[in-house]
Amino acid sequence: MKHAAWIVLCAWAWVFAWNSLPAIAADNAQVAAELRTIIDNGEPAIGNEDNDERVVEVYVFYASDRDFKPLWVRDSGPKSKAREVLAVFAAAGEMGLNPGNYRIAEIEKRLSDSKTPRQLAELELLLSRAFIDFGRDINRGRILPGTASSENAIVAREIGPLTLIDGAEAADSIADFVKTLEPPTGDYRRLKDALASYRKISADGGWPSIPKGSTLKPGARDARVATLRTRLLSTGDLGPSESSAGDTYDAALETAVKKFQERHGLTADGIIAQTTLEELNVPVSGRIMQIELNLERRRWMDDDLGQNYVFVNVAEQKMSVVQNGKTVHSARLVVGKPFTRTPVFSETMKYVVLNPYWSVPPSIANNEYLPKLKKDPGYLINQRIRIFAGNGDGAGEVDPYGVNWSALTRMPYSLRQDSGGKNALGQVKFMFPNRFNVYLHDTPSKSLFAKDLRVFSHGCMRVENPLDLAALLLADQNWTRKKIDAAVATGKQRVINLTKPLPVHVTYLTAWVNDDGSVNFRRDVYGRDKQLAGALAEGLLPAGAVSSGG
Repeated sequence: MKHAAWIVLCAWAWVFAWNSLPAIAADNAQVAAELRTIIDNGEPAIGNEDNDERVVEVYVFYASDRDFKPLWVRDSGPKSKAREVLAVFAAAGEMGLNPGNYRIAEIEKRLSDSKTPRQLAELELLLSRAFIDFGRDINRGRILPGTASSENAIVAREIGPLTLIDGAEAADSIADFVKTLEPPTGDYRRLKDALASYRKISADGGWPSIPKGSTLKPGARDARVATLRTRLLSTGDLGPSESSAGDTYDAALETAVKKFQERHGLTADGIIAQTTLEELNVPVSGRIMQIELNLERRRWMDDDLGQNYVFVNVAEQKMSVVQNGKTVHSARLVVGKPFTRTPVFSETMKYVVLNPYWSVPPSIANNEYLPKLKKDPGYLINQRIRIFAGNGDGAGEVDPYGVNWSALTRMPYSLRQDSGGKNALGQVKFMFPNRFNVYLHDTPSKSLFAKDLRVFSHGCMRVENPLDLAALLLADQNWTRKKIDAAVATGKQRVINLTKPLPVHVTYLTAWVNDDGSVNFRRDVYGRDKQLAGALAEGLLPAGAVSSGG
């Protein structure tokens, strides 16, 4: 079903849906005739067997009630709209895209060389194909989220080819129409502005690399201080009026280093040890790439996340609660280890559980607890983890000393940890049912929140100050913090349904810009930047293509 005959059949099926076709304007007749010939013959003038969706829908556009009337050209040559769209393609880099993906060199040449009706018809179809690709890329992203990683369980918006080229024809200005296709959010716009700023830094020569050496602390004298000043001046962490000469690490420089550390998710202590030095020495090209990748992620996201929602950034290891469009609560998170990564998805929080049990996931039961039980059948007793036959509903509790653990290769029982101080979920969990079985919850391991890099969980998100979060989310149900503390003190599990289910958006952003204009970067703890860059470089499932799978 991906051959020329099928393309012609689909296109003409649409043509016959219209009983009357308008007459072709005299100045379009010759190009229109060539377009008809191309479509009648199913000629691969704008695509190949890997992008039939785009070919068919473009052919439908021309073969419908417009009777093959061209959009970008006329018999006498290209319209001004054709040159306008070429200028838009050439500026694709401002959006973090590669202008070369839209065949601008070929289009530019054809704009100059196309004289015959056939040449103009081919230019017409080339422009339509390129505009569909470009429009989809800036609207929904160059690739499907799942192409970059199977852990991206989000679905990017769809925009049809006919919507794009119909919009282009109706638009008085192609540039203005393109602006309506980009994400309309401030987060996207600020990141796009940051791309321009960092490209200017690159054009001005970038920033210097600071040599390795002993830890650099405020008050120290070091030959590297001058280089450090230059580095921080380039990104505005150090203002020109604050800069001084000499090799002393002074107070102004310390303030600038702390600002830099805050923007990169590091402890703002002003001390330049290994991690801070590594972040300082990421070249500007690396930061530009990071911004471009996160523009792609922003295009995947819904434009409207809701009036009230929970926003999690796994790369930042932080969550926020937004109410009426304003952030009203933020907290640090502990997220999944590099081998048990927290996925990207959106779901709806429906209830909160105080003093929760922990039903041990099969993966942990098999990989972690079964080997320990083979060495010590009583290991789980001290962890307050009970063993049950069946689904662990309290019936059929199993005596661990009555099991021949050494004979087992898989855990045949359900494991459940009782409420209490050792419970892995702590005193509260926030449930938004999802196929990954991950959620927000408390933890007895409070010390982990003090670390810069907090990737220690099995995939769930452990949240700092969880009872404060519970009080906020349950405030409309008269659950004060005092009332919550009293319920927790009983030691009994209690499920509280939310009267207003709350969207939860779990994201992975390694670059963003705050409202105050500060450009933030985070380490790519899961290697997802690398995965995404690889997928984009390979051009997997480009906009307009359809999968060949079943």
